[in-house]
Amino acid sequence: MSRYRYGAYHDGPDPLAPPFDVRDALDEVGDAVLDGARPDEALRDLLRRGLPGVRDRRGLDDMLRQVRERRRELRERGRLDGTLEQARALLDTAIGQERAELFPDPSDDARLREAELDTLPGDTAQAVRRLSDYRWRSDAARRTFEQLKDLLRREVLDAQFQGMKQALQSQDPGAMDRVKDMMAALNQMLEQDARGEHTPDDFDRFMGDYGDFFPERPRNLEELVDSLARRAAAMDRLLASLSPEQREELAGLMDQMMQDAGLAMEMSRLNDALRARRPDLGWGQPEQMTGDEPLGVGDATTALAELADLADLESALGQDYPGARLDDIDEDAVRRALGRQAVDDLAALRRIEAELERQGYLQRTKGKLELTPKAVRRLGETALRRVFSRLTEGRRGDHDQRDAGQAGELTGSSRAWRFGDEQPLDVVRTVGNAIRRNAMENAGAGTTGVRLGVDDFEVHETERRTAAAVCLLVDLSYSMVLRGTWAAAKQTTLALHTLVTSKFPQDAIQIIGFSNYARTLHPTEMAGLDWDMVQGTNLHHALMIAGRHLDRHPDFEPIVLVVTDGEPTAHLRPDGRSLFDYPPSAETLVLTLAEVDKMTRRGAALNFFMLADDPRLVSFVEEVAQRNGGRVFAPDAGRLGEYVVSDYLRVRRGRR
Repeated sequence: MSRYRYGAYHDGPDPLAPPFDVRDALDEVGDAVLDGARPDEALRDLLRRGLPGVRDRRGLDDMLRQVRERRRELRERGRLDGTLEQARALLDTAIGQERAELFPDPSDDARLREAELDTLPGDTAQAVRRLSDYRWRSDAARRTFEQLKDLLRREVLDAQFQGMKQALQSQDPGAMDRVKDMMAALNQMLEQDARGEHTPDDFDRFMGDYGDFFPERPRNLEELVDSLARRAAAMDRLLASLSPEQREELAGLMDQMMQDAGLAMEMSRLNDALRARRPDLGWGQPEQMTGDEPLGVGDATTALAELADLADLESALGQDYPGARLDDIDEDAVRRALGRQAVDDLAALRRIEAELERQGYLQRTKGKLELTPKAVRRLGETALRRVFSRLTEGRRGDHDQRDAGQAGELTGSSRAWRFGDEQPLDVVRTVGNAIRRNAMENAGAGTTGVRLGVDDFEVHETERRTAAAVCLLVDLSYSMVLRGTWAAAKQTTLALHTLVTSKFPQDAIQIIGFSNYARTLHPTEMAGLDWDMVQGTNLHHALMIAGRHLDRHPDFEPIVLVVTDGEPTAHLRPDGRSLFDYPPSAETLVLTLAEVDKMTRRGAALNFFMLADDPRLVSFVEEVAQRNGGRVFAPDAGRLGEYVVSDYLRVRRGRR
């Protein structure tokens, strides 16, 4: 015998795993669509709200709120002129220490030095440039000035390369030489890439030599360029956010330090290359910082770079631009700003959107999102389930028995299966037939086993149910929207259609919508149907269409249900055109009641479900009830489905 080994499936998704559960999401979208929203609007609103019942997954609005709160915190973190303030303080300290050294000295050289210090410009950058060649008499002043230059050097480099400040903390004199080598190698690599000569090995060698300068550990050149460009653009925005005097002063200090360090040319080459590669990063756009704590150039650049990331993330999470998709949201930006949990929440939202399409509930036709027939069936099942959950008479009858037969009570006998049969399978007779046939066919062959054939199958016979011709007439006029009954009417329609087609498949149901004209509606059309912004409640035309449906099924029991919030105000003229008149004209009422009398002669009782208490409507339906013998209901909109389905079941149970 063959041996089999079983283990985990590694060739893609588990083919036996249950499908991702999107039923709650579909019900949320469906409710919004039934209430008048477009499918794309309903899906967008769902993704913005999230699904609280599904592992408390946050929606886009909650993430957006967190991003805005983080932006506010960053703006209140500090001021952008911290490095200038610190540089001025160190410069003043050095000058004061030098003056203290010169004051006791009566020599002319001391007086000349004091005069030189007196004529120093008020601009810190120009003062530092003048003092770069000054021969300090005070050792303390010399050390303070060196501390100033070291501060500027580290802050400027940290503004360009995050983490550079830490790399230069050591007193190794070769540290700056290594920075020069790194920048030269980086510029060379960017130039090679621009010529199409760069390879992944070049990047790996570069990171092997200088990876400690880049704590974010980029995986390729594009990630490195993106990181450097974001910081360079942030530094540019920092300068744009300062006053003109502060901007000139800080730019002068930075330029002086780069020249002193021998990095001015390499830094200029790098910034030009980054601007050319990423011109979309908002270079030169000012950003307001309102905090009290002074920030160094490096810290301020980090804050501005994060603010820029948050601004882009806020735009993506807002999804307020044409063609917005969840795929537009940068997962890395979400992780940096909101943490790992937010990434998982975003992945769950993306999966809902993708699974609704993959599982066939939503489809895109010419860029337009639409509900599929499968989705409409699901909405009908949900609407029916909600109706049954509210029925006060309990769960009697077969309408909620999912495992029961569909064609009536069992008679105790069975017959051969025919294509299209819905009766339950007679397993004992089916297997018995197969055993007898196999025994005859395999006699003397020595083979074992039983194989089922089509001719072996038998089904239990059931009592035949009397079929019914069901007509549901639904008012589509604009007043249904004004009264807030539009969604309830559509949900009721889907619930009744699902009940008839699933539990009473032998019945013939027709949905008829009417406003100034009447027309037959398919359930798929009904789900996304908009109301008719026209004048007229043409019940006359709707009853004519319903009458033709009953005439096509003369042997069926007639069931006619009418959902409306107004009396007839329109009728069809002999030329086929609709005539509207309000208050209703005598001709409209006469023609409509004539169709009611035809229904009475067909044996069809008209059951009215009034969604308003208008005196004219009440008077009209009472007249119809007297002439036809039908019943009148006045349910709240929230209980409309319960009333309609209950009435159908009451009539249906009495006509088996």
